[in-house]
Amino acid sequence: MNSKGFSLKALVAAVATAAALASTGANALSLKLATDSGTKGSPAGNALEKWGKLIEEKSGGEIETKVFFQNELGGQQEVFDLHVAGDVDVMLNWPMTSYDKRIGVIYTPYMTLSWDEALKAYSPGGWVNNMLGGIWSDIGLKFFGPWPEGFNGVGSRGKYALNIADAEGLKVRTMTVFPAPQTMQALGYQTAAIDWGEVYTALQTGVVDGEAGNVIYWDYEYFRDSLDYYVQTKHFFMTGVLSMNLDTWDSMSEEEQKVVSEAAEEIMNDQFKAAKEQDEYYIAKAQEEGMEYFEPNDEQIREFAKAAREKVWPQMEEEIGSEIMETIRANASPL
Repeated sequence: MNSKGFSLKALVAAVATAAALASTGANALSLKLATDSGTKGSPAGNALEKWGKLIEEKSGGEIETKVFFQNELGGQQEVFDLHVAGDVDVMLNWPMTSYDKRIGVIYTPYMTLSWDEALKAYSPGGWVNNMLGGIWSDIGLKFFGPWPEGFNGVGSRGKYALNIADAEGLKVRTMTVFPAPQTMQALGYQTAAIDWGEVYTALQTGVVDGEAGNVIYWDYEYFRDSLDYYVQTKHFFMTGVLSMNLDTWDSMSEEEQKVVSEAAEEIMNDQFKAAKEQDEYYIAKAQEEGMEYFEPNDEQIREFAKAAREKVWPQMEEEIGSEIMETIRANASPL
């Protein structure tokens, strides 16, 4: 064989190899990850970013990820719409109830009253966790598990309430999901359901006197210049959800599914260990910055819980069905 023939064969082989590599790169699985709440550097943002890195590492680079933070793809409802439609593959979200009112299970007021009860209920195998997987599947999402934050409360200015009577005249922002407004009305407040991205403006312009949707981290981080008080009413145990579009999930190989699932489990386990400590840290930080923090006593919490269960739980039964509510009543913390 002459050198010219050898060079030609070598060139053909090199081109074929390059084409194969290019084809492999072009066909590599690419996943779009997003969160509806949490900027880059926030606890939620950090968790999402780590999830993406774990997926890439565990796949040996075979799966590529692109991470989008709060408001980069739209508001809370818009991003959840993209997730259900498959334009966002993977999410850490605070789910909207527009597709299925049963998602409101996660916002049932006063299901649990202590950290131990809540973490046990929401952990894999726990009674709340067991209810959620089937609901998410019905709207086309793969449910990996919760991302717990802790018990929420009411941040306000000018006035605060430790009982139902004192809440009269206070208008607070609630999440735009059922039964958030109904819960705060049961606790004596006036309400305005406002998308997360519009809360700062609503506080600045006086549309509302406070914010009643979150653990203290969010009120401290975003609104501490607007709010004087934070009362940890514990009406919801707040948790995000780690989920994936079911069509995307079904299109992946078993090995790819294992990578994403194991990465999700690691993120979830990290947060179960860190949640209480994070909450306590931001309670202290808020007080250092001048926000007055109140933790209602057992009697005050029971007043709130009794009112919410009597007024909101029957409304929930109409929306999510008696079977789910029977499970909640059988397992909820006793008053």
